Amino acid sequence: MAASSSLGRVFTLCRQFQNVLRLSVSKIQNPTVNSNKWPSHLFRENTVLVQSFWSSPIQSVAQCRALHTTISRRGLDEFFDAPENWGETTVKSGAPWTAKQLRTKSSEDLHKLWYVLLKEKNMLLTLEQESKRQRVSMPSPERLRKIERSMIRLETVVNERETALRLLQTGQEKGRPGDWRRNIFGYVYWYRFKEHPIPWYMNRRYKRRRFYTPSFVQPHIRLRIEKILREKARKKNQRKESMEKLQEKFPTMKVPAS
Repeated sequence: MAASSSLGRVFTLCRQFQNVLRLSVSKIQNPTVNSNKWPSHLFRENTVLVQSFWSSPIQSVAQCRALHTTISRRGLDEFFDAPENWGETTVKSGAPWTAKQLRTKSSEDLHKLWYVLLKEKNMLLTLEQESKRQRVSMPSPERLRKIERSMIRLETVVNERETALRLLQTGQEKGRPGDWRRNIFGYVYWYRFKEHPIPWYMNRRYKRRRFYTPSFVQPHIRLRIEKILREKARKKNQRKESMEKLQEKFPTMKVPAS
């Protein structure tokens, strides 16, 4: 019953709109038709609507262009290097962007540069995968590291600007205010503040959380730190012994700086 009644209402509204539209079209074609039977404001609105509908030029499909992020004449070729670099063992590339250079750019330029770097990174990753498939060396693999460094520095500069703006507006360095706290095992972590419907001293769930370290846990914290230091020293000694053995076998080998 509800579906039939809603369909009836829609059909009635469509019929009324059709009658008003027919009268408006007839009024445009024959101005002598008496329009006293209909409200003047309704007649004027529909007349303007019909005039704008019939007088507006029809736009062709060629004028409407879908969203595209690359050059239309290349398409999927953007995932591959330029044809003049095919078969080359080395490809010339510039130095990565430094943070000092990026700080001089506007936010709009940084936004554009991010997508340029992302596009270049996708191309280099495709080239790396194709080189692995063909079991050949990738030409100038340092380009990928340069792109990654540039993107990391660009993200750092953007975060610096967001932090400065947040400090100016709210006085908080983090996007969500919080505080450094210590749990019962002695670990220090960043606790982000949350909104609660009741005060903290009435919130039983909040009071169950212990933001302190008991005194009997202090000896275990020292033992844990000692274990971590011993593990680091053991790895360092293993690395040193392995380098000494390699140097005995290959005296001309260059020893990396520790």
